[in-house]
Amino acid sequence: MAGSLISIAISGFLIGALARLALPGPDPMPFWLTVLVGLAGSIVGGACAAALYGASHTFDTSGHAFATLLLEVGAAVAIVGLYRRYVQQRPMSGPDARRFPSRGVGIERMRSRLRQLGIDPDRVTGPPGTDARLEPRSAEEIAAELQKLREQRDAGTLSEEEYDRARERLRRY
Repeated sequence: MAGSLISIAISGFLIGALARLALPGPDPMPFWLTVLVGLAGSIVGGACAAALYGASHTFDTSGHAFATLLLEVGAAVAIVGLYRRYVQQRPMSGPDARRFPSRGVGIERMRSRLRQLGIDPDRVTGPPGTDARLEPRSAEEIAAELQKLREQRDAGTLSEEEYDRARERLRRY
């Protein structure tokens, strides 16, 4: 019983994660929401495959199984797209699709955590891992942010490790 629940959660997570990767831009959401999106995509995609092949022939051949998987991921992509459009109120493509969302499940908490680390979520524009992630900043802006970090560290809201990471991140840009 527990093994079945774990495998359902893992498959839901994998399908939800693939759906999130399929759309450009950040889609920060909690683990449970990713699993929920994946499970909903599996149900909708599996129902489409059952309608297409017949309920008893959905997994008869490897081709049917692959098509069912693609339908499940496609349905999950559509659900993430609907979430982005109607909950986050962001476009699917274009430069605004790559902006960090301002609404959605857990977004306020994530935004406050990023600010605590010295990262302005509204300035993050590129994909993770690129050097062009932040818009150019003046020396005065960087000095002001370093001062805020020092104050947060001295007040005890940032640990020494968090302070060092955020300071190093600012120095790179």
